[in-house]
Amino acid sequence: MRLEDTTRTLKARLQAGGAVLAPGVYDPFSALVATQSGFEALYLSGAAVAYTSHGRSDVGLTTATETADVLGRITDRVDTPVIVDGDTGYGNALNTQRTVRLFERAGASAIQLEDQGFPKRCGHLDDKAVIPQAEMCGKLKAALDARTREDTLIIARTDAVAIEGLDAALARAEAYLACGVDVLFIEALRSPQDMQCACRQFEGRVPLLANMVEGGKTPLQSAGELGEMGFRIVIFPGGVVRFLGAQMKRYFDSLHASGSTNAMRAEMLDFDGLNAVIGTPELLARGKRYQQG
Repeated sequence: MRLEDTTRTLKARLQAGGAVLAPGVYDPFSALVATQSGFEALYLSGAAVAYTSHGRSDVGLTTATETADVLGRITDRVDTPVIVDGDTGYGNALNTQRTVRLFERAGASAIQLEDQGFPKRCGHLDDKAVIPQAEMCGKLKAALDARTREDTLIIARTDAVAIEGLDAALARAEAYLACGVDVLFIEALRSPQDMQCACRQFEGRVPLLANMVEGGKTPLQSAGELGEMGFRIVIFPGGVVRFLGAQMKRYFDSLHASGSTNAMRAEMLDFDGLNAVIGTPELLARGKRYQQG
């Protein structure tokens, strides 16, 4: 069963103006709850796949097919547009084309590609490397050639701020924009002044994406504040996993200590409450209709 009330494309939403707030999700259940909370778009990060599918860090251990599998299960459950992190394209320009085709078939509304070298890592970790600008331009052109739907957006991300400085990162962003990408993402901007500088340079030319990471390199701000600054997409990619990590630790510590969930009951959905969230009554009713022939 899918939710049918969020069918406007991300491309159309961006054309309507204002900032789009996209929370990070990591599976169909988190995507369903986020959709029920009213979000207009969702964000699936490579980090979230690494954290929740493997219990590992975001250091390039996941594969394109693993992310495509998670994405496909999310888009089978909800119609909310999903922005998906394509990391480096998982290789060269030809690998990037395969990644775009995989993700587009799995239902991506936007595919993000970055200019990191190998081994890649979370954009807010130290000791990153970037590939030459010309090589990244080739990968972006390959991605644009590979997409089959005009509503599938290609997001170009540069991690050059940490390695080459702000001016070099802005120059890379200009080159990526010239390739024809739909959105720019300048990762790990260090101050509000740097964020304002980026917004001034690209104002009215292309949507900019702001990445909010709790404890990361970029100052944490609200979607409203970032929208006023000039950003058009605001993501909180790993917040839900960080929240759940803390809550799960509380739950398991309590259960281990007491041997019961009674101490946590007030903070939990009960059996019927969870079934209401995931739509069990509606699903069973539909099954009965088919049983009647």
